[in-house]
Amino acid sequence: MDGKYTFIEFEKNLDDGYQLFFTYVRNRYLLFKMCDNCYSQQLLSDDTKNPQPRSVIVTHKRIKEMFPFMEDIEYKVGI
Repeated sequence: MDGKYTFIEFEKNLDDGYQLFFTYVRNRYLLFKMCDNCYSQQLLSDDTKNPQPRSVIVTHKRIKEMFPFMEDIEYKVGI
């Protein structure tokens, strides 16, 4: 991250109903909010050297831990 985009803005975009695409540890993910403190993280493309689960339910705390390492964040409106 270049330091201009903050976690508060990221969190607000999730609350507003955006679907967020991002790269994390060489894998591309889709993230969206399901309900309070419940987010769906879906694997879109995978790296065979770093296998990950296809779909995971994550908490706000986990998203906050991952945020500094997210790259190439993109948005899509609606769920």
